[in-house]
Amino acid sequence: MKHHLYHPDFPFVLAPESFDKYTDRSLLQYSLGATMYMPGTKDYAPKILSGNLSGLTTIVFCFEDACPEAQVLQAEENVYRLLDTVGNAVEQGTLSKDSVPLIFVRIRDLQQFERFAAKLKKSQIRYLCGINFPKFNAQNGRAYYELLRHLNRRFGEILYGMPIIEDPAVAYKESRMDELLKIKEILLEYRDLVLQVRVGGTDFSSVFGVRRGVDYTIYDIAPVRDCLADIINVFGRNNDFVISGPVWEYFRAPKELMFDTLPEHGLEDYLLKRVPLVNNEIDGLLREVILDKANGFIGRTVIHPTHVKFVNALMAVTKEEYLDAMMILGNPEGGVLKGEGSNKMNEIKPHTNWATKIAYRARAFGVIENEGAYFRLFAD
Repeated sequence: MKHHLYHPDFPFVLAPESFDKYTDRSLLQYSLGATMYMPGTKDYAPKILSGNLSGLTTIVFCFEDACPEAQVLQAEENVYRLLDTVGNAVEQGTLSKDSVPLIFVRIRDLQQFERFAAKLKKSQIRYLCGINFPKFNAQNGRAYYELLRHLNRRFGEILYGMPIIEDPAVAYKESRMDELLKIKEILLEYRDLVLQVRVGGTDFSSVFGVRRGVDYTIYDIAPVRDCLADIINVFGRNNDFVISGPVWEYFRAPKELMFDTLPEHGLEDYLLKRVPLVNNEIDGLLREVILDKANGFIGRTVIHPTHVKFVNALMAVTKEEYLDAMMILGNPEGGVLKGEGSNKMNEIKPHTNWATKIAYRARAFGVIENEGAYFRLFAD
């Protein structure tokens, strides 16, 4: 699997690398990009077998919010069949292993996780990348990861866990920091099994009875912004964990997105100054992803396939960013250097964590010439 395959002839400065579930965790955690959630009942096997994924590399089959309780057993059987179908196609040579996306399931609770895990077979585990844990908190977190560790030992395989921090104990200011620190203790204990930390912007919004409109970002909603800031503060220190951004709820597919003449201004000029670019729904998504990057989030949850290429395009690294990062990482002795373009200061030690993130993003999503190339990368 590789990002931006819908644009095979794109002139990258440095092309993105291939990855699968067995890629080293240090890179894989940066590679998920746009992670699309869908109901566990959806038969997605035909899409995978056809290779018609439109750039989608990471899928989560949901047994929780997107799946009515009465259909959970049906959803579980659907996922077992999908894993069997994909595995058989790879074994028979009708599907390239490189074409298999990262597949996750989002369980409902520990009891449902235990039932789902009990019927998993080793042949299915090879094509399942991991488990997403909803409403992850200090009370249920250790039990989730203990069962996950048991599965890894039982099959001699690797299954990752991705906690979703969206619990009211984190939303409430008086309990937030204590809860986050307790969660971090759990994640540090099982660090080798933590692929990403995910956040639930919709659940946080629900606690306060708010919902961002299409013209607002999640960062405009003050109580939710505060939750996200504290999550970054606790889990993003020294790049301890990769944290992905919350879902954008609005979608309207552009009928056509070709730029005969490239826009005259930079991408951020359009989006942050509210100059129309694509349409309200896509512009809002792009604006929020730009702010994700500014705040330290990598990738995000998506609920519509039209969002995938926009999110993944903006995860690419510009040549200037990449050269600055290489300069910083190539001078471990410290000091201050004039940055690429002679327009900034690269202070080696303070900028090392940033440079490390840029280096991994470059490997996962590629390096593009400049900001104007974003338009070409997400154009049809």
